[in-house]
Amino acid sequence: MSELIIRQAVAEDIEALCALILEHGPNPWNHLPEVEVRQHLQDIETNATLAVLAEEQEQLLGFVSYRLTQDFAAHQPAARAGQLHGYICEAVVHRDCAGRGLGAHLLTEAVQDLWRRDVCDVYIDRHEENAASAGMMRKAGFSELLTYADPARRPNGSRRSTLCWLRREDL
Repeated sequence: MSELIIRQAVAEDIEALCALILEHGPNPWNHLPEVEVRQHLQDIETNATLAVLAEEQEQLLGFVSYRLTQDFAAHQPAARAGQLHGYICEAVVHRDCAGRGLGAHLLTEAVQDLWRRDVCDVYIDRHEENAASAGMMRKAGFSELLTYADPARRPNGSRRSTLCWLRREDL
């Protein structure tokens, strides 16, 4: 049996990450505009985007991308107002690996990297009805914070997003 390798993504991984998410990420619940996805992943070059990936025998099996932000300041506890927090941007696993816990494992690795960067709060969102993503997020320790209308990003189903949150002290 070959060894699964989990590591930080580097600039040389960008094209493979783009190819994986554009092939294995699309479903009725995901908002993946190609230009935005490519730009987001291109930002790995400058560390504006961070990503952790899984590979086996040099084949990319999945990744989670994330960034430091203040975009969710309205949801921050008053004691941490103004502090950077983390946002999990994308999570994708090769369809042959779906359902094996790899997504939750990568999500946990991303969160651990954010903790090492002194982030106390991490946010992630999903389509309200995306049961697979909901399960992955719960498995990684996230709690639902709120659900809101999001028709521009969620044209299917309820057209709503659910924002989830993980605080360092929850672990």
